[in-house]
Amino acid sequence: MSQSIILLFLSNIFMTIAWYGHLKFLKDTTMINVILISWGIAFFEYCLQVPANRIGATHYTLSQLKIIQEVITLVVFLGFSIFIMKEPLKLNYLYAGICLCGSVYFIFK
Repeated sequence: MSQSIILLFLSNIFMTIAWYGHLKFLKDTTMINVILISWGIAFFEYCLQVPANRIGATHYTLSQLKIIQEVITLVVFLGFSIFIMKEPLKLNYLYAGICLCGSVYFIFK
């Protein structure tokens, strides 16, 4: 079960880079090249995400698996936005985290 969470964490790193990395690293690249590069990165995301969900489905319900993925997404995005994109940490991140903690509580209850 922890293998699924590790794979989801890694897949979310690739996903975040594919979705938002071009905003910082490929500003002068043509749109078609950005799309192709993002697809290439997303390939590795899917190589991790699909096994993560298959493994996770043996331990969690579909709803639990989705909430776990959303929490991981927020954690990865928070790190990416602060450390890579250099955005300031804002109070709304805390509020979003609190809401997700509530989601985790209710989905596992």
